[in-house]
Amino acid sequence: MKKTISLLLCLLMLVSLLAGCGSAGKSGEYVLRDEKLQSDYVVDDNARVFYEIFVGSFSDSDGDGVGDLRGIINRMDYLNDGDPNSGKSLGIEGIWLTPIFQSPSYHKYDVTDYYTVDPKFGTTEDLQELINLCHERNVKLILDLPINHTGSLNKWFSDFIIAHRQGQTGTDAYDFYSWHGPDDQGLAGHRYAPITGTKDYYECNFDTSMPELNFDSEAVREALLDVARYYIDRGIDGFRFDAAKYIYFGDNRASADFWVWYLEELRKLKPDLYTVAEVWDSDGVTDVYYPATNCFDFSTSQAEGLIASAARAGDVGSYTGYVESYLNRVRALNPEAMIVPFIANHDTDRAAGFLSVASGQMKIAANLYLLGPGSPFIYYGEEIGMRGSRGGANTDANRRLAMVWNDGDTVSDPEGSTYKSQVEQGVAEQLADKDSLYTYYKELLMIRHANPEIARGAYRSCEIPGTKLGGFYATWKGSTVLVLHNTTLSAATVDLSGLGVKELRAAIGVEGASLDGTSLTLGAQTSVVLR
Repeated sequence: MKKTISLLLCLLMLVSLLAGCGSAGKSGEYVLRDEKLQSDYVVDDNARVFYEIFVGSFSDSDGDGVGDLRGIINRMDYLNDGDPNSGKSLGIEGIWLTPIFQSPSYHKYDVTDYYTVDPKFGTTEDLQELINLCHERNVKLILDLPINHTGSLNKWFSDFIIAHRQGQTGTDAYDFYSWHGPDDQGLAGHRYAPITGTKDYYECNFDTSMPELNFDSEAVREALLDVARYYIDRGIDGFRFDAAKYIYFGDNRASADFWVWYLEELRKLKPDLYTVAEVWDSDGVTDVYYPATNCFDFSTSQAEGLIASAARAGDVGSYTGYVESYLNRVRALNPEAMIVPFIANHDTDRAAGFLSVASGQMKIAANLYLLGPGSPFIYYGEEIGMRGSRGGANTDANRRLAMVWNDGDTVSDPEGSTYKSQVEQGVAEQLADKDSLYTYYKELLMIRHANPEIARGAYRSCEIPGTKLGGFYATWKGSTVLVLHNTTLSAATVDLSGLGVKELRAAIGVEGASLDGTSLTLGAQTSVVLR
């Protein structure tokens, strides 16, 4: 029944639009990019705004300079205070923790033991407390699960080396990692290193300290299922999968087939499992993985991504047209598929370095992806305009700098970092400033929460020919909103006659907006939600 109601509403809106507008192509006329209407899109409870925390750089609870789980627990009132109407917290709905497992590195992507929280980050009891606290506040918690490779100090790898040295060819350990013998060269384009004490070589495409597991081994597959089941049993809501396309290096189809199998098994235990994969590639490649899991949309990210391009006074209609096309494509592959947009993460330069805060670019960029469908991700510190880039030192540590609390927190920059220029106002100052970027992000999330159609509704892009303005309709549970963005540096007046728009639900941006009858004045670098 919901599909029928939504379809009738959209058809009525389209008839009204055509009746109320002048000849085609006039400035101010709304044009639907695609008259093919989608069914209502309700993706249960997973269309949330997530917040990525690089654990060691976020908040230090014990004075050793390293961020930890207790630090996150102490900062939950900043992230989500449990009252969606209080206006006192950022209002995020999900948290992604970068790897927390025991590891010798600061980043923890070279796991020594998947079942042990790294002592620098805390204990299993701390993790359980954080899980419980998140659930009390309706926040989902997902773990970064790097299973394409392990660390070279992992017992699995030690057993593998021993098995090769002793010629234990019949054991599970012997083929637990990908390897080749002295009489063959291994797979073309793959990297290998010697297995000490033997004539064999193990695969290590990222680094010699990160040996690649053998996913043709049933023992490996079962071991990795056990790891995920362990954390699901503890209450973890899902996973971010690191380096997902490298399960079978260079073979996307085989890698995607693994994820289909793996997630089918895990969803037998938890049907609403939240998953998102890092497939750092073009949309054509991520499409291969969508039957199994949502993927981060790298086309939207970074300095030359679609969000940044639109935020620099670009054509909004081109961006929202892309979003509609993307959604139609991935939902054809998986009816529950979502878009997962972001502008930066721990592997990219920070957004405030390529989108100026002072010029308003950061604000309108945030509007474009947070007032949009699916499950957008904010990188910790983005909301206060933190900067950081690889720079001349060419190190990712510069992208993972300590959160700037300015309230006595002792968290320090990670080892190897060289980037020194940082925000003048940290969290302490921005909390008290009604004009701060933090306050802006908080208000932006409140608008998103107050209009659930934005995240969950059937999406139809629209544009205003002759201008760079654009936006989209979103219909959910019989209710339709129209979101419009003006990324330019000049205000624009738009005639909404015939569209049935009666209410200006919200306006947020550099200048603001007003609705006088059917005449909308949309300020520079400003977005509105209309109903």
